[in-house]
Amino acid sequence: MPFNFPVIDEARWPPAISPLNVIRAFKEDPVGTQTTLLRKLTRKASHTEWGKRFGFGEISGSPDPVRLYRERVPIHKYDDYRSDVERIRSGEKDIIWPGEFKHFAVSSGTASAGKVIPLSKDMLDVNRRFTMAVAMAYFESVADPSFLFGRLLSIPGRIEDDPTHPGSWIGEVSGLQFLVTPAVIRKFYQAVPKDILFLPNWEQKLDAIVEHTYDMNIRAVAMVPSWAPVLFRKLIAHHNRVWQDSVTTISEIWPNLEVFFSGGVALSSYRTLLEGQIGGPVNFVENYGASEGYVSFQDIPNAADMLVHLNTGVFFEFEPVDGSGPRVSIESVQTGIRYRILVSTCSGLWVYEIGDVVKFTSTDPYRLVVAGRTNEVLDTYGEAVYGDEARKALEKACAETGAQTTNYHIAPIPISQASLPGHEWLIEFDEPPADVSAFSNIIDGHLQEINRHYLIRREAQAFLPPGISSLRRGSFFEWLQRTKKRVSAQTKVPRMSEGREIADALLKISGNNT
Repeated sequence: MPFNFPVIDEARWPPAISPLNVIRAFKEDPVGTQTTLLRKLTRKASHTEWGKRFGFGEISGSPDPVRLYRERVPIHKYDDYRSDVERIRSGEKDIIWPGEFKHFAVSSGTASAGKVIPLSKDMLDVNRRFTMAVAMAYFESVADPSFLFGRLLSIPGRIEDDPTHPGSWIGEVSGLQFLVTPAVIRKFYQAVPKDILFLPNWEQKLDAIVEHTYDMNIRAVAMVPSWAPVLFRKLIAHHNRVWQDSVTTISEIWPNLEVFFSGGVALSSYRTLLEGQIGGPVNFVENYGASEGYVSFQDIPNAADMLVHLNTGVFFEFEPVDGSGPRVSIESVQTGIRYRILVSTCSGLWVYEIGDVVKFTSTDPYRLVVAGRTNEVLDTYGEAVYGDEARKALEKACAETGAQTTNYHIAPIPISQASLPGHEWLIEFDEPPADVSAFSNIIDGHLQEINRHYLIRREAQAFLPPGISSLRRGSFFEWLQRTKKRVSAQTKVPRMSEGREIADALLKISGNNT
């Protein structure tokens, strides 16, 4: 049975300002844009429970709202919201943001025990404008409208009618955003109808998408890159089965594919593999967003960093991960420092830590790269290897050996009488390296070049070089199926863990005798 999704009345919302004009405006006055946004957010929420608690009315009218806001409003984590979120889900109004909420994003875990983020209509609106800004910025950059003359394959995450709170929708933010996609795009540009896009079983959904699109004029793809290799393998196999053919690349099936819009996980880990599977020229445009709000996007296709979007209903603050400085707003950030990112949003999150780490590459304009999660660090033995360092080391090893990976996980090797401590890299290769020892040496050398803590331990011969465990294809997907109640577009594999639970389970699934 197809889903009967409610149609949000777009006519009730104010007309959108041109997304490109918004981008030009915040690039010209980034600090002023963020200050004005904070005034608007605190003014609108001043009569809510949280607004009264922290004196938002006074903050919005202050000559220096940023300073006063920082003095009065502390950093919050999800547990500070958990009880209020349950009240909001039950229909109570004016708690963290004016009015009631009908849309809830599951940020992690499950709807009953994980992090559930309320999404206001205001946030859904600015998110929609953000996605339009990404597409329009791409169009402006390449000055070629041809990608509009075919179909977009966009694969959102799963949503459902909240079983415990009828009348509300809960699930992944990309699925909730699909509800407010302009009708003309859903009807004339989106390649797959919603009854396929919201099939509950992820593998069945991919199979149905392949069957529906294998002979379509697909010119743009928008999805989480970690699932694209699976989709592309299924597409090639289906095409060859139907046409009794022997194609090996996506460009032979979709010759007009021009752009891959990426989000959800870091594109860099998958780009080489995807380029090989596609087999023809394609532009990659990455965006960085979370359930709490969108942050940045590649305004220049294929760039190494992303432009911070400073007018998406999110006031940004940043705090050095290493505790070397205080929390600051956008005008005080510096390049090269790892910051945990704090957001205050038009959904009523106030100085909320979303769990991501970023590094700025430029402050004119403000551009960044995502350096991982705040809990994405291996420091069991004082080595302090961060997620972005590990990812770059893996990418270098692949580039120099010709290997290609689909997924990986890193865990500590426990110290024992027979062994020094170290790291085990559990990798699912699409194309394994010819020499695993050389592959390990490249990772080891790169980490020693960029990480002083790691270098000291290796030079002192107190730490092993990386141990590589090659897993059979499909091991990570099988682990997700066993450990998650549901697998969907935004289900992620943890890249690092200071325990061995995930690593040992993966080894058992793969059949490694370790």
